Amino acid sequence: MSDHAKSSPLKTYFGVWIALLVGTYLTYAVAKVDLGPYNAAVALIIATTKALLVALFFMHLKGASERLLKLVVISTLFFLFILMALSMADYATRWYT
Repeated sequence: MSDHAKSSPLKTYFGVWIALLVGTYLTYAVAKVDLGPYNAAVALIIATTKALLVALFFMHLKGASERLLKLVVISTLFFLFILMALSMADYATRWYT
């Protein structure tokens, strides 16, 4: 039990929590700025970064094997690409009057 406490101290959890709060505020602030077609892309990038923080620290992937970490990062980027591509395709096919 003491090894587990050393690998993820409370200070680290609070730091990640603060980073997630900052990311949430950043999402809110960017949503108020008109970036045109890039609004969804920026929001998805911020959300993916926050999800990666949660996976690394709260799901303890940071101390996991390097192969598992690479798999998580690659799959995260892959699904970010899919979400961005589908969002941009949806935006490109809309008819505005």
